[in-house]
Amino acid sequence: MTKGPLTLEVSVAYALPRKGIPAAPSFRRWVQAALSGRIKDADLAIRIVDIPEGRHLNAHFRGKDYATNVLSFPAERPPGLPKSARFPLLGDLVLCAPVIAREAQEQGKSLSAHYAHMTVHGSLHLLGWDHELEADALAMEQLERDILAELGLDDPYAE
Repeated sequence: MTKGPLTLEVSVAYALPRKGIPAAPSFRRWVQAALSGRIKDADLAIRIVDIPEGRHLNAHFRGKDYATNVLSFPAERPPGLPKSARFPLLGDLVLCAPVIAREAQEQGKSLSAHYAHMTVHGSLHLLGWDHELEADALAMEQLERDILAELGLDDPYAE
């Protein structure tokens, strides 16, 4: 855990009409909750996209020909940069608005709560968390529950 306040820069870009999609301060609050105590400085971008762009990015970078809810693109440290050097660039998140809206409806969740969950989930991926192995998935899910509870949100994995 990192002590001290988090220095955070979050840029949010909407590649489709913003109606029904949370405003930038909400995304910033969710990212801050996910990163606080885990990293000291962070600079990241969030792009909210439609199905064609989400599908293209998922196909291009993951070889999967469908739009997914969130994609995380961690930044790479420049070669030769000492580990002790400040490098706040964390990476980029891409959230696919129609997929998130559909999932929220299917799961009986509020749209805002599902955006919060996907933002926290993607932010943890930027920190190196993954869910490829069952033990890692369980640990990541519990961390997500804890972060979302701090935000006053219900367990996203409750049935």
